[in-house]
Amino acid sequence: MKKTKLWHVSSAPSEDLIDKKTTKGKLKIPLNIIRIQPAGYPLRFHEEKDIEVDTDNPRLFEAYAREQWAGFQVNEGDFLFDQFMVPDYAFEVKNCEPKKGGVIGTQTKIILDSKSKKTSYIHQEIPKVAFDEIIGHQQAKEKCKIVKNYLKDPDRFSEWGPRSILFYGPPGTGKTMTARALASETNSGIFAISSTELIGIHVGDASRRISNLFKEAKAQAPCIIFLDELDGDVSEVVTALLQQMDGITENKGVVTIGSTNAPKLLDRAIRSRFEDEIEFLLPTLEDRIKILEMYIDKLPVQIEVNIRKLAVDTEGFSGRDLKEKLLKSALHQTLVKSEDRITSKQIYETLALIKKESKHETLRRIFS
Repeated sequence: MKKTKLWHVSSAPSEDLIDKKTTKGKLKIPLNIIRIQPAGYPLRFHEEKDIEVDTDNPRLFEAYAREQWAGFQVNEGDFLFDQFMVPDYAFEVKNCEPKKGGVIGTQTKIILDSKSKKTSYIHQEIPKVAFDEIIGHQQAKEKCKIVKNYLKDPDRFSEWGPRSILFYGPPGTGKTMTARALASETNSGIFAISSTELIGIHVGDASRRISNLFKEAKAQAPCIIFLDELDGDVSEVVTALLQQMDGITENKGVVTIGSTNAPKLLDRAIRSRFEDEIEFLLPTLEDRIKILEMYIDKLPVQIEVNIRKLAVDTEGFSGRDLKEKLLKSALHQTLVKSEDRITSKQIYETLALIKKESKHETLRRIFS
Protein backbone atom coordinates (compact mmCIF):
# COMPACT_ATOMS: atom_id res chain seq x y z
CA MET A 1 0.00 0.00 0.00
CA LYS A 2 1.34 3.39 -0.93
CA LYS A 3 1.49 5.88 1.88
CA THR A 4 -0.04 9.30 1.50
CA LYS A 5 1.44 12.04 3.60
CA LEU A 6 -1.39 13.12 5.88
CA TRP A 7 -1.86 16.25 7.92
CA HIS A 8 -4.48 16.91 10.53
CA VAL A 9 -6.99 19.39 9.10
CA SER A 10 -5.94 22.14 11.45
CA SER A 11 -2.29 21.84 10.44
CA ALA A 12 -2.72 21.22 6.69
CA PRO A 13 -0.61 23.50 4.49
CA SER A 14 -2.36 26.65 3.38
CA GLU A 15 -3.20 27.37 -0.27
CA ASP A 16 -0.37 29.92 -0.29
CA LEU A 17 2.20 27.11 0.01
CA ILE A 18 0.92 24.95 -2.82
CA ASP A 19 2.76 26.55 -5.72
CA LYS A 20 5.98 27.13 -3.83
CA LYS A 21 9.04 24.87 -3.80
CA THR A 22 9.50 22.25 -1.12
CA THR A 23 12.73 21.87 0.77
CA LYS A 24 13.86 19.42 -1.91
CA GLY A 25 13.26 21.96 -4.66
CA LYS A 26 10.23 20.20 -6.12
CA LEU A 27 7.08 22.07 -7.04
CA LYS A 28 3.87 21.30 -5.22
CA ILE A 29 1.51 21.14 -8.19
CA PRO A 30 -2.15 21.83 -7.42
CA LEU A 31 -4.60 19.16 -8.58
CA ASN A 32 -7.43 20.12 -10.89
CA ILE A 33 -9.46 16.93 -10.47
CA ILE A 34 -9.27 13.71 -8.50
CA ARG A 35 -11.65 10.77 -8.75
CA ILE A 36 -11.89 8.53 -5.70
CA GLN A 37 -13.64 5.24 -4.97
CA PRO A 38 -14.60 3.60 -1.66
CA ALA A 39 -11.93 1.06 -0.68
CA GLY A 40 -13.00 -0.05 2.80
CA TYR A 41 -11.20 -0.39 6.12
CA PRO A 42 -7.54 -1.41 6.53
CA LEU A 43 -8.68 -3.85 9.26
CA ARG A 44 -12.05 -5.42 9.98
CA PHE A 45 -13.52 -7.41 12.84
CA HIS A 46 -15.41 -10.38 11.42
CA GLU A 47 -18.70 -9.53 13.09
CA GLU A 48 -18.78 -6.12 11.43
CA LYS A 49 -20.98 -5.71 8.36
CA ASP A 50 -19.84 -4.11 5.12
CA ILE A 51 -21.03 -0.55 4.79
CA GLU A 52 -22.15 1.30 1.71
CA VAL A 53 -20.66 4.70 0.95
CA ASP A 54 -22.55 7.07 -1.31
CA THR A 55 -23.65 10.68 -1.32
CA ASP A 56 -26.95 12.48 -1.77
CA ASN A 57 -25.22 15.63 -2.97
CA PRO A 58 -21.87 15.53 -4.88
CA ARG A 59 -21.13 19.20 -4.17
CA LEU A 60 -21.73 18.67 -0.46
CA PHE A 61 -19.34 15.69 -0.45
CA GLU A 62 -16.75 17.76 -2.30
CA ALA A 63 -16.87 20.45 0.40
CA TYR A 64 -16.69 17.77 3.09
CA ALA A 65 -13.67 16.12 1.42
CA ARG A 66 -11.77 19.37 0.84
CA GLU A 67 -12.16 20.38 4.48
CA GLN A 68 -10.21 17.36 5.70
CA TRP A 69 -7.86 16.65 2.77
CA ALA A 70 -6.81 20.13 1.64
CA GLY A 71 -3.02 20.22 1.34
CA PHE A 72 -2.55 16.45 0.93
CA GLN A 73 -0.03 15.39 -1.70
CA VAL A 74 -1.56 12.48 -3.65
CA ASN A 75 -0.93 10.33 -6.71
CA GLU A 76 -3.04 7.74 -8.49
CA GLY A 77 -3.25 4.61 -6.33
CA ASP A 78 -2.87 6.45 -3.02
CA PHE A 79 -5.40 6.15 -0.22
CA LEU A 80 -7.18 8.93 1.63
CA PHE A 81 -8.68 8.16 5.04
CA ASP A 82 -11.86 9.72 6.36
CA GLN A 83 -11.39 11.47 9.69
CA PHE A 84 -14.90 12.62 10.53
CA MET A 85 -18.08 10.61 9.85
CA VAL A 86 -16.51 7.21 9.13
CA PRO A 87 -13.07 7.32 10.77
CA ASP A 88 -10.33 5.27 9.07
CA TYR A 89 -12.52 4.38 6.11
CA ALA A 90 -10.31 4.53 3.01
CA PHE A 91 -10.89 5.98 -0.45
CA GLU A 92 -8.56 5.06 -3.29
CA VAL A 93 -7.44 7.74 -5.73
CA LYS A 94 -8.31 6.22 -9.11
CA ASN A 95 -7.52 9.16 -11.37
CA CYS A 96 -6.12 12.61 -11.01
CA GLU A 97 -5.33 15.58 -13.19
CA PRO A 98 -2.43 16.22 -13.68
CA LYS A 99 -1.63 12.52 -14.07
CA LYS A 100 1.63 12.79 -12.14
CA GLY A 101 -0.23 13.84 -9.02
CA GLY A 102 -0.20 16.93 -6.90
CA VAL A 103 -1.73 18.69 -3.91
CA ILE A 104 -5.44 18.92 -3.09
CA GLY A 105 -6.38 22.57 -2.96
CA THR A 106 -9.49 24.69 -2.47
CA GLN A 107 -10.17 24.60 -6.22
CA THR A 108 -9.62 20.85 -6.69
CA LYS A 109 -12.70 19.07 -7.97
CA ILE A 110 -13.21 15.85 -5.96
CA ILE A 111 -15.46 13.24 -7.56
CA LEU A 112 -16.80 10.26 -5.60
CA ASP A 113 -17.23 7.27 -7.87
CA SER A 114 -19.26 4.80 -5.82
CA LYS A 115 -19.43 2.12 -8.54
CA SER A 116 -16.58 0.18 -6.98
CA LYS A 117 -18.88 -0.83 -4.12
CA LYS A 118 -22.43 -2.10 -4.23
CA THR A 119 -24.03 1.25 -3.45
CA SER A 120 -26.80 1.15 -6.02
CA TYR A 121 -29.44 -0.74 -4.10
CA ILE A 122 -32.12 0.24 -6.63
CA HIS A 123 -31.86 -1.94 -9.69
CA GLN A 124 -34.69 -2.64 -12.09
CA GLU A 125 -34.78 -5.64 -14.39
CA ILE A 126 -37.23 -7.31 -16.73
CA PRO A 127 -36.68 -11.03 -16.16
CA LYS A 128 -37.46 -13.86 -18.59
CA VAL A 129 -39.35 -16.36 -16.48
CA ALA A 130 -42.63 -18.03 -17.45
CA PHE A 131 -45.31 -19.37 -15.14
CA ASP A 132 -44.98 -22.68 -17.00
CA GLU A 133 -41.56 -23.06 -15.35
CA ILE A 134 -43.14 -22.96 -11.88
CA ILE A 135 -44.22 -26.44 -10.85
CA GLY A 136 -47.31 -26.69 -8.63
CA HIS A 137 -48.63 -23.71 -6.64
CA GLN A 138 -51.92 -23.65 -8.54
CA GLN A 139 -53.67 -21.59 -5.87
CA ALA A 140 -50.86 -19.03 -5.91
CA LYS A 141 -51.02 -18.82 -9.71
CA GLU A 142 -54.78 -18.26 -9.59
CA LYS A 143 -54.39 -15.43 -7.10
CA CYS A 144 -51.64 -13.88 -9.22
CA LYS A 145 -53.94 -13.59 -12.26
CA ILE A 146 -55.50 -10.40 -10.94
CA VAL A 147 -52.04 -8.92 -10.43
CA LYS A 148 -51.17 -9.78 -14.05
CA ASN A 149 -54.32 -8.05 -15.27
CA TYR A 150 -53.61 -4.99 -13.19
CA LEU A 151 -50.02 -4.62 -14.39
CA LYS A 152 -51.17 -4.94 -17.98
CA ASP A 153 -53.82 -2.22 -17.60
CA PRO A 154 -53.57 -0.14 -14.39
CA ASP A 155 -55.98 2.50 -15.72
CA ARG A 156 -58.83 0.00 -15.88
CA PHE A 157 -58.61 -0.67 -12.13
CA SER A 158 -58.15 2.90 -10.95
CA GLU A 159 -58.10 2.80 -7.11
CA TRP A 160 -59.29 -0.84 -7.05
CA GLY A 161 -56.08 -2.46 -8.19
CA PRO A 162 -54.12 -4.99 -6.10
CA ARG A 163 -51.34 -2.92 -4.56
CA SER A 164 -49.71 -5.10 -1.91
CA ILE A 165 -49.38 -8.86 -1.45
CA LEU A 166 -47.45 -10.98 1.03
CA PHE A 167 -45.78 -14.18 -0.21
CA TYR A 168 -44.93 -16.58 2.60
CA GLY A 169 -43.62 -20.12 2.92
CA PRO A 170 -40.43 -22.16 3.36
CA PRO A 171 -37.23 -21.12 1.56
CA GLY A 172 -36.85 -22.30 -2.02
CA THR A 173 -40.55 -22.82 -2.73
CA GLY A 174 -40.85 -20.35 -5.60
CA LYS A 175 -41.72 -16.97 -4.04
CA THR A 176 -39.03 -15.01 -5.87
CA MET A 177 -39.54 -16.98 -9.08
CA THR A 178 -43.27 -16.20 -9.04
CA ALA A 179 -42.64 -12.48 -8.61
CA ARG A 180 -40.19 -12.58 -11.51
CA ALA A 181 -42.70 -14.49 -13.66
CA LEU A 182 -45.32 -11.82 -12.93
CA ALA A 183 -42.94 -9.15 -14.15
CA SER A 184 -41.86 -11.18 -17.17
CA GLU A 185 -45.34 -12.07 -18.43
CA THR A 186 -46.60 -8.49 -18.09
CA ASN A 187 -43.43 -6.94 -19.52
CA SER A 188 -43.03 -5.00 -16.29
CA GLY A 189 -39.86 -4.17 -14.44
CA ILE A 190 -39.09 -5.59 -11.02
CA PHE A 191 -37.11 -4.03 -8.20
CA ALA A 192 -36.02 -7.11 -6.25
CA ILE A 193 -34.15 -6.33 -3.05
CA SER A 194 -33.46 -7.89 0.33
CA SER A 195 -34.82 -5.83 3.22
CA THR A 196 -31.44 -5.97 4.94
CA GLU A 197 -29.88 -4.12 1.97
CA LEU A 198 -32.02 -1.11 2.81
CA ILE A 199 -30.47 -0.72 6.24
CA GLY A 200 -27.78 1.94 6.33
CA ILE A 201 -25.24 2.95 8.94
CA HIS A 202 -27.06 6.07 10.09
CA VAL A 203 -30.51 6.72 11.53
CA GLY A 204 -32.87 7.57 8.70
CA ASP A 205 -30.98 5.72 5.97
CA ALA A 206 -33.69 3.07 5.58
CA SER A 207 -36.45 5.68 5.36
CA ARG A 208 -34.58 7.61 2.68
CA ARG A 209 -33.77 4.50 0.67
CA ILE A 210 -37.31 3.13 0.75
CA SER A 211 -38.66 6.54 -0.22
CA ASN A 212 -36.26 6.60 -3.19
CA LEU A 213 -37.21 3.03 -4.08
CA PHE A 214 -40.91 3.87 -4.28
CA LYS A 215 -40.24 7.09 -6.21
CA GLU A 216 -38.18 5.18 -8.76
CA ALA A 217 -40.80 2.45 -9.03
CA LYS A 218 -43.55 5.00 -9.57
CA ALA A 219 -41.51 6.61 -12.35
CA GLN A 220 -40.99 3.21 -14.01
CA ALA A 221 -44.57 1.91 -13.59
CA PRO A 222 -45.99 -0.56 -14.27
CA CYS A 223 -43.59 -2.51 -12.11
CA ILE A 224 -43.16 -4.68 -9.03
CA ILE A 225 -41.30 -3.94 -5.81
CA PHE A 226 -40.22 -7.29 -4.36
CA LEU A 227 -38.99 -7.01 -0.76
CA ASP A 228 -37.39 -10.22 0.46
CA GLU A 229 -36.41 -11.28 4.00
CA LEU A 230 -39.02 -9.21 5.81
CA ASP A 231 -38.68 -11.58 8.76
CA GLY A 232 -35.17 -10.45 9.71
CA ASP A 233 -34.04 -7.77 12.15
CA VAL A 234 -35.29 -4.94 9.98
CA SER A 235 -37.31 -2.80 12.40
CA GLU A 236 -36.14 0.45 10.79
CA VAL A 237 -37.13 -0.87 7.36
CA VAL A 238 -40.55 -1.88 8.68
CA THR A 239 -41.18 1.60 10.09
CA ALA A 240 -40.22 3.28 6.82
CA LEU A 241 -42.20 0.76 4.80
CA LEU A 242 -45.32 1.42 6.88
CA GLN A 243 -45.10 5.10 5.98
CA GLN A 244 -44.90 4.30 2.28
CA MET A 245 -47.68 1.71 2.37
CA ASP A 246 -50.02 4.18 4.10
CA GLY A 247 -49.91 6.20 0.90
CA ILE A 248 -49.66 3.27 -1.48
CA THR A 249 -52.89 4.13 -3.34
CA GLU A 250 -50.95 6.97 -4.97
CA ASN A 251 -48.48 4.51 -6.53
CA LYS A 252 -50.45 3.76 -9.67
CA GLY A 253 -49.18 0.71 -11.56
CA VAL A 254 -46.86 -0.35 -8.73
CA VAL A 255 -47.41 -3.64 -6.88
CA THR A 256 -45.51 -4.23 -3.66
CA ILE A 257 -44.79 -7.89 -2.89
CA GLY A 258 -43.29 -8.76 0.47
CA SER A 259 -41.68 -12.14 1.05
CA THR A 260 -41.04 -13.99 4.28
CA ASN A 261 -40.08 -17.49 5.35
CA ALA A 262 -41.57 -17.01 8.81
CA PRO A 263 -44.85 -15.05 8.74
CA LYS A 264 -45.38 -15.50 12.49
CA LEU A 265 -42.23 -13.46 13.12
CA LEU A 266 -43.35 -10.66 10.85
CA ASP A 267 -44.27 -7.37 12.51
CA ARG A 268 -48.06 -7.34 12.93
CA ALA A 269 -48.36 -3.74 11.82
CA ILE A 270 -46.64 -4.40 8.51
CA ARG A 271 -48.45 -7.71 7.92
CA SER A 272 -51.82 -6.02 8.31
CA ARG A 273 -50.93 -3.53 5.55
CA PHE A 274 -50.80 -6.25 2.89
CA GLU A 275 -54.13 -6.60 1.11
CA ASP A 276 -53.71 -10.29 0.43
CA GLU A 277 -51.46 -13.21 1.38
CA ILE A 278 -50.34 -16.11 -0.77
CA GLU A 279 -48.89 -19.23 0.79
CA PHE A 280 -46.16 -21.26 -0.92
CA LEU A 281 -46.02 -24.88 0.23
CA LEU A 282 -43.33 -27.50 -0.17
CA PRO A 283 -43.86 -29.56 -3.35
CA THR A 284 -46.03 -32.67 -3.26
CA LEU A 285 -44.81 -36.05 -4.52
CA GLU A 286 -46.18 -35.38 -8.00
CA ASP A 287 -44.65 -31.89 -7.96
CA ARG A 288 -41.25 -33.32 -7.02
CA ILE A 289 -41.45 -35.79 -9.89
CA LYS A 290 -42.12 -32.96 -12.35
CA ILE A 291 -39.39 -30.77 -10.83
CA LEU A 292 -36.83 -33.57 -11.04
CA GLU A 293 -37.84 -34.35 -14.63
CA MET A 294 -37.50 -30.68 -15.60
CA TYR A 295 -34.04 -30.22 -14.10
CA ILE A 296 -32.71 -33.65 -15.12
CA ASP A 297 -33.59 -32.79 -18.71
CA LYS A 298 -31.31 -29.74 -18.43
CA LEU A 299 -28.29 -31.61 -17.00
CA PRO A 300 -25.18 -31.60 -19.23
CA VAL A 301 -24.60 -35.32 -18.57
CA GLN A 302 -26.85 -38.37 -18.42
CA ILE A 303 -28.25 -39.62 -15.14
CA GLU A 304 -29.22 -43.14 -14.09
CA VAL A 305 -31.91 -42.95 -11.43
CA ASN A 306 -35.51 -43.95 -10.79
CA ILE A 307 -37.16 -40.55 -10.69
CA ARG A 308 -40.32 -41.62 -8.88
CA LYS A 309 -38.33 -43.42 -6.16
CA LEU A 310 -36.06 -40.42 -5.80
CA ALA A 311 -39.09 -38.15 -5.47
CA VAL A 312 -40.45 -40.39 -2.70
CA ASP A 313 -37.08 -40.31 -0.92
CA THR A 314 -36.86 -36.50 -1.05
CA GLU A 315 -40.03 -35.69 0.87
CA GLY A 316 -39.65 -32.31 2.56
CA PHE A 317 -37.29 -30.98 -0.14
CA SER A 318 -38.08 -27.70 -1.86
CA GLY A 319 -37.58 -27.18 -5.57
CA ARG A 320 -34.38 -25.29 -4.81
CA ASP A 321 -33.15 -28.15 -2.62
CA LEU A 322 -33.69 -30.65 -5.43
CA LYS A 323 -31.75 -28.54 -7.91
CA GLU A 324 -29.04 -26.82 -5.87
CA LYS A 325 -28.32 -29.31 -3.07
CA LEU A 326 -29.02 -32.64 -4.74
CA LEU A 327 -28.62 -32.55 -8.52
CA LYS A 328 -25.95 -29.85 -8.69
CA SER A 329 -23.84 -31.45 -5.94
CA ALA A 330 -24.08 -34.87 -7.59
CA LEU A 331 -23.17 -33.34 -10.96
CA HIS A 332 -20.08 -31.63 -9.52
CA GLN A 333 -18.90 -34.86 -7.91
CA THR A 334 -19.35 -36.65 -11.25
CA LEU A 335 -17.39 -34.03 -13.17
CA VAL A 336 -14.60 -34.03 -10.60
CA LYS A 337 -14.24 -37.77 -11.15
CA SER A 338 -14.21 -37.21 -14.94
CA GLU A 339 -17.19 -39.52 -15.35
CA ASP A 340 -19.72 -39.15 -18.16
CA ARG A 341 -22.89 -39.88 -16.20
CA ILE A 342 -24.42 -39.47 -12.77
CA THR A 343 -25.07 -42.85 -11.24
CA SER A 344 -27.84 -43.76 -8.84
CA LYS A 345 -25.14 -44.52 -6.28
CA GLN A 346 -23.76 -40.98 -6.57
CA ILE A 347 -27.25 -39.48 -6.21
CA TYR A 348 -28.03 -41.43 -3.05
CA GLU A 349 -24.61 -40.77 -1.51
CA THR A 350 -25.29 -37.07 -2.03
CA LEU A 351 -28.80 -37.42 -0.61
CA ALA A 352 -27.49 -39.20 2.51
CA LEU A 353 -24.98 -36.42 3.09
CA ILE A 354 -27.68 -33.74 2.73
CA LYS A 355 -29.93 -35.47 5.25
CA LYS A 356 -27.04 -35.91 7.68
CA GLU A 357 -26.11 -32.23 7.47
CA SER A 358 -29.75 -31.24 7.87
CA LYS A 359 -30.07 -33.35 11.00
CA HIS A 360 -26.94 -31.80 12.50
CA GLU A 361 -28.22 -28.31 11.72
CA THR A 362 -31.56 -29.06 13.38
CA LEU A 363 -29.82 -30.33 16.53
CA ARG A 364 -27.55 -27.31 16.58
CA ARG A 365 -30.53 -24.96 16.52
CA ILE A 366 -32.29 -26.89 19.28
CA PHE A 367 -29.34 -26.85 21.69
CA SER A 368 -27.73 -23.53 20.79
